Parts: sequence; C-alpha cells; structure tokens
Amino acid sequence: MKNVLLLLLLFQQGVSAQLIRKDSLQSYNRTLQPGEMKSDLQIFLDIRKAANSGLYRYRTQKQMDSIYKWAFKEVRKPMTTLKFFHIILQLTDFEGSCHNYTEPGADLVGYLNRQKAFFPYALKYIGGKIVFNTSGVQIPVGAEILSINGVPAAQLMQSFYKYCTTDGFNITQKLSNSVDRSYGIRYLYEYGVNDSFKIAYRTQGGTQVQTLTAPAITNDERNAMFTKRYSAPVDSITDWRVQPSYSFKMVRPNTGLFSFRIFNMANDDKDPRFPLYVKYVDSVFQLLAQNNVPNLIIDLRGNPGGSDPTFEQPVMYLTDSNFKENAVAYSIFGNGVPYEEYFWGISTAQKMGAAEKAEGKKLLLDYFPALVNGKNLQNPKYNPVYHPKSPGYKGKLYMLVDEGVASAGSHMASLVKAYARNVTIVGVETTGGYYYHNGHMAMVYELPNSKIKTKFSFVHVEQDAVVKPDQPEGRGIIPDYTVWPTFDDFMQNRDTQMEFVLKMVDQ
Repeated sequence: MKNVLLLLLLFQQGVSAQLIRKDSLQSYNRTLQPGEMKSDLQIFLDIRKAANSGLYRYRTQKQMDSIYKWAFKEVRKPMTTLKFFHIILQLTDFEGSCHNYTEPGADLVGYLNRQKAFFPYALKYIGGKIVFNTSGVQIPVGAEILSINGVPAAQLMQSFYKYCTTDGFNITQKLSNSVDRSYGIRYLYEYGVNDSFKIAYRTQGGTQVQTLTAPAITNDERNAMFTKRYSAPVDSITDWRVQPSYSFKMVRPNTGLFSFRIFNMANDDKDPRFPLYVKYVDSVFQLLAQNNVPNLIIDLRGNPGGSDPTFEQPVMYLTDSNFKENAVAYSIFGNGVPYEEYFWGISTAQKMGAAEKAEGKKLLLDYFPALVNGKNLQNPKYNPVYHPKSPGYKGKLYMLVDEGVASAGSHMASLVKAYARNVTIVGVETTGGYYYHNGHMAMVYELPNSKIKTKFSFVHVEQDAVVKPDQPEGRGIIPDYTVWPTFDDFMQNRDTQMEFVLKMVDQ
C-alpha cells in the first residue's frame, strides 16, 4: 500500500512539474533558430511585395531594401519569439500605414494575458511627459514619471512607437499612445513578465526624485482600474467604446455639435440601419437650417474609422462640390490570394474557413476584376459620385480632430478640409492621411515558424483630396489651430480642444 501511495505521489509531482514547465514563458516564447527566422522573414517580404500595394508608397525600394538587409542581419543568431516579433513590428511600422497590425501567436498572447504581471496604474501623455493618472495612491495625480524599472521615460515612450502605426510620417499618435495605450500587454511584449514595478517620479513643481515599488496586477484588475482612471471623465467624451456612434445636440443657443465617434452605424448602403442613419443626418441639417444656427462643430476626435458610405453622408451638406470617395483605388494582384498557404483571414481573432475563402474570392473579383500593368483598378460601381444635398449648411463650420482619427474618420476629415464651406479645423494632426492611405480590405497572414500574424490593408487609395499648401505628402489632416490637452486642463478635467473652439465662437 505504501508503495502504491509513493508511486501516486511521484506521478502527481511529475504531472505538476510537467504542467509548470508547459505553462511558462519559455515554452511559449520559444527560441527561434536563424534558419526559421530567415525563412519567416523571406515569406513576410514576398507576401508584402505580392499583395501590399502600399509597400513603396512612402519608402523607396532602396530604403525598403536597406531595412530588410538590417533585419536579415539581426537574425543571424538565435533569439526569442518576442525579440523576433520586435523586428517584424519595425518592418511594418516603417511602411507607413495606420492599418498595419502585428501580434504574436495566440498561445503566447494567451499566456501573457493570464499572468499577474500587468502595470498597476494608468498613465497619461501630457506636454511630452508621462504623467501619473490614478487617484488614491502614494503617487499624486499629475506627478511626472521619470523611469519604470530603471528605464528612463523618454526611452520607454520611444520603445512603443513601433506598435503605433500611422499613415506616412506623422508621429502624433505615437506620442500619445506610447503612454496612454502601452502599459497593458504591450509592456509585456516589450519588457517581459515582472512581479513588481519600481517607479521613479517627481511631484508637480517639486525637485526631489521619489520612488515607489508596486506589485503587478492581473489583466482583469488592470482593465477595472483603467476605467476608473483620473482622466476618464474627459477621455470618455471621445471614446467610441463609451459614446454612441453618432449624436447631435445644441451646446449653445447659437452652436450645434454633431459628433461622429465611429462609422459603424451601418455596414453598407444595403444594411437596414443605413436609411435610419441617413434620415437622422438629414434631420440634423433640417434643424440647423430652420433655426438658422450660425455655428456648427463637427467632432471627429477618437474616430478610428468604419464603413462607407457612412462618412460621406454629412459631407454632402457641407459642400457646393461633387466629390467621390476615391480618385483612384486599386490592388496589385489578380484573381486569388497571393501565398494562400500562409493566408489566415481578415481578422487575427478567427481563421477563415474554406467556404468563407470562396465567398471572399468572389467579392475580390467583383471589386477588382482585372490586373492590367500591375494595377487591378476598383470596379467603378463601388466609387459613386456624391452630390451636394439640401439644406446645405452655410454657417461657420468648426471641425475637431485628434491623433486618434484614422481610416474612414480621417477620410471624412480629408473631404471636409478639401470641400467644405467656411471650415476651421482645430486639434491635433490625424494619424490617417490626407492624400493617401491603404484601406478598404484587410488581409492577415501567419508566419509558419514564429506563428506571428501580420495584418495589412491591401487597397491603394488616392483620396479625392484637393492639393493644399499646408498639406505636405505623407501627413495627416493638419489643423488650422494645433491644440493639445494642457496640464492644467488635465488636472481640472477640462476638454482643452472643445473649450478652445467655444472661445472662438464667443469671439
């Protein structure tokens, strides 16, 4: 009997040890050999050349060749999957498309999300600094964070730039998102699993450097904490996860506010929700005309994009000109999917099945029917002409934008800047481009050895954007008045940009 019990105990210990070894960072973040990484890199490059029409939009072939030469040199020695992931991130960021996205394999992501290793506080980017954004702890709200686990603040911010892809060369989103959105799983991707965090900080107006060591928390605990961050009352105003997709109200007797948080109010013009949305937009402009409202604010801040033809609808009331969504749109491949053996789908969350692939190929053939001289031009039926609508708004128009405006959000901002009557733009340069972007349709590929997934939009889009002297190539929509949130307004939870516009209205 004793022997049986001893055998059972040893067996249980062996199983436990096996489970511990299996559920460890080393088992998921495995060491890749040079041959595996070179193979993945070559496949990654071949896919980009075959399917990504934006590969050479902002970079010359010589520049692309140079960064890939660097990447192949980097993988001459074994390295972990996450280190290799950092290289792939730099390659995707270098292309200059806000639709580029890269993530490690699902098993590795799942492991990291299970760990009690998350940073326990919310932080905020204000005036080029990392500012403490959590109430009720030893570090006061507004204190400047100088370092975390010995890494200086400037180095921390720059290390997260590669995660924040943007159209062209602008860096506005990189600045804020390197703080506001980088202390969840991105921190684990970049700096690994930590049990605690040593934070060096300086209180506002103080000179003494102080430190605090805080234990790590779970992802669920972090999510709960983040919703209660100090700046949540102001942040939530422009958060599409909190606010309705679109809304209108009179903020002053002489000023209307039409907000568009995300263009997901309808999937397309066949969606039964679309006529309701069109009717709502028309009712707003009818109200503005009937009451002769002299000022209108269009608030696009935080709008990450969505579907057409939703974003074109309000523009028709703001212009005297006909316009189109695209001047030109095309893909660079013909029938089928390039390198289909590595194709995952259109979302990193779910792999596409055979039936879905078949339907997707039919859709592709309809949108892009024939490859001629390296360009497969969009079927004209998907790019109609939009005409001005009545009652057109003839008052003073203000448009609010920020670094979170992308894709369809920045496309609407581009059309408004190009064609709207009497418009003044306030806020921060958008991450989405004014003249160009790669958009419309996404493709996700999985690299066979590292299991890293890479997502990009493959349609080259030249927007119907009038050339303007203050709009250089490779930039987002540049405001007439650049206004970042201020420290004082952060401390008082005031909306700097909205208050700036309302002061303009008053004056």
